[in-house]
Amino acid sequence: MTNMPKLKLLVLKTDDIERLRDFYASLGFEFVEEQHGSGPRHFSAPMGEGILEVYPLPEGATVDFTTRLGFVANDVHGAVESARRATDVVSEPKQTQWGLRAVVRDPDGRTVELYNE
Repeated sequence: MTNMPKLKLLVLKTDDIERLRDFYASLGFEFVEEQHGSGPRHFSAPMGEGILEVYPLPEGATVDFTTRLGFVANDVHGAVESARRATDVVSEPKQTQWGLRAVVRDPDGRTVELYNE
């Protein structure tokens, strides 16, 4: 389908932007610090044709840890070992019908699936 939508922007909001940035950086994302005008300081990383951003949570809001994410990693085993230092590994890398797959949780509790290229 030529008109299929593509993900352009994914914003994760958290109480600790440095901790969440470090976790996703351990999976291979390369973040830069940004601030637009008087908006909040945040981090941004290229994600395929889109952008992954880590923003501070608004005052009084709670983290949505029910969101489930999935990313292709160049090295699933290495990404799991990096993630293990910061958070829980839910499922070690194993072959599935979708290829090599592992599941971890980010520091806020979101489930993150990792797949091989």
